[in-house]
Amino acid sequence: MVSHKGHLKKISWLMIGVLLTTHAVKTFNRNWDWESEYTLFTSALKVNKNNAKLWNNVGHALENQNNYAMALRYFLQATRVQPDDIGAHMNVGRTYKNLNKSKQAEEAYLVAKSLMPQVIPGKKYATRVAPNHLNVYINLANLIRANDSRLEEADQLYRQAISMRPDFKQAYISRGELLLKMNKLTEARDAYLRALELDGTNADLWYNLAIVNIEMKDPSEALKNFNHALELNPRHKLALFNSALLMQESGEPKFWPEANHRFLTYVEEEPDDANGYFNLGMLAMDANENAAAEHWMRKAIGLQAGFRSALFNLALLYSQSKREVDALPVLDELLRHHPEHIKGLILKGDILMNHKKDTRGAKACFERIVQMDPTNVQGKHNLCVVYFEERDLPRAERCLEETLALAPNEEYVRRHLNIVRSKMAAMSAAGEPLSNEGAGLSPREEKPQEATEEIAVGKKEGRGADAVGKSTGEEKNVRKSSVEGLRGGGADQTEPFDSTQAGKRTKGKSTKEIKDIEEKRAAALKRLEEIERILSGD
Repeated sequence: MVSHKGHLKKISWLMIGVLLTTHAVKTFNRNWDWESEYTLFTSALKVNKNNAKLWNNVGHALENQNNYAMALRYFLQATRVQPDDIGAHMNVGRTYKNLNKSKQAEEAYLVAKSLMPQVIPGKKYATRVAPNHLNVYINLANLIRANDSRLEEADQLYRQAISMRPDFKQAYISRGELLLKMNKLTEARDAYLRALELDGTNADLWYNLAIVNIEMKDPSEALKNFNHALELNPRHKLALFNSALLMQESGEPKFWPEANHRFLTYVEEEPDDANGYFNLGMLAMDANENAAAEHWMRKAIGLQAGFRSALFNLALLYSQSKREVDALPVLDELLRHHPEHIKGLILKGDILMNHKKDTRGAKACFERIVQMDPTNVQGKHNLCVVYFEERDLPRAERCLEETLALAPNEEYVRRHLNIVRSKMAAMSAAGEPLSNEGAGLSPREEKPQEATEEIAVGKKEGRGADAVGKSTGEEKNVRKSSVEGLRGGGADQTEPFDSTQAGKRTKGKSTKEIKDIEEKRAAALKRLEEIERILSGD
């Protein structure tokens, strides 16, 4: 009997051991299921394959790993398991968009939209809708507005979202940006003001309202709203950059110290952005702080090889500082990256002609300009000057005739032509060959009444972001635009709204610039008098 009881005891202990071992193995294996979201949700799918939420969760886990192709499979399966799941269709649309399949993305968003309660015009909307589901209107509108012919359609979607939920801040933000693109500035301003009523502490909203003010040619209101943004977020990078740019462009020296401070703060936040240093250099040039200007321009060029405006303005700085020899290698670098930069060619030709006495090099510069743009009066006139310097009076005469045909109202061209003809007549009467003698014209002779308008080398170039892809000519200022903090809520976020078209601007002349113009006009008049005296043989 005792032996029998001992046998049962051994069996009991053995069963307990097996049970503990089995559970330990199960616990160990279960721990692997908790390794990540993906393993956790896939393990749950093994138990319940008819739960659309689980299929969506696995898709989100893969999406977070940027594995969009695999995520799409799970999102599609979620729509099969639960065809009326609005979020699942939105996930499909977003994933197709990430895969650059716009047509399929639009189809998925339209399915999601069809599952939404329909708005009846004229009736107040009362049904409660999940906020993240409303993002289907935002996502679909953001997708189709890439096509300029569908902007009105996109606007209609934003308005539908607003009619369903009047406090839907993201809809006002996205609609404001679209209206700005459509040049409906008053409506864009009103959309941002409505968004600010819902969230007055959002620095990005104040920033975007300022961009609308700039488009509406209201710089004082723009600056006020930039300042609101900076009060809320003193290191708001875009507000720092664009408000400083606005103050710089005002031409008012009283704004320069604060503009300088904001650009310095901006480069602390964005130390690798060459545009910040470039604008610091432009401010220093405005203030005649040449050493600082050179430092900042060099910094910008070091960060962005071939920075067109920085290279040109550095060369211009050297030229204006009587450092023409230093300007030449900078111009060579500029023209290596931008061989069709007309103002760079004019400045280089001027330095070669007047300071290096390199007529051949100057001629190559001016010929290049005329080759690129046969109607360029300044380049053509300066080429005529080279012919005169080469003592080829007949060719200089023909060249000036062609220049006068291009610009019949330019009195200085007509006067130079008459001088050359008088010189030729005098030499012919004396029996002298027309290609033997001649005195020098300066290649920088321009119409004195419009000196700074005609002499490109007498003007600074570009004050905005240089890396905007313009190929030739004078850069326009392009404001940096906000893509920060403007996303929808929920799992199905809206894409960040794009303000890339924000802020072309015009620039008035400051008192200092007007003074510079008058000085250049006086200098041009003096040069003309000297040339005419030489050519007339006085």
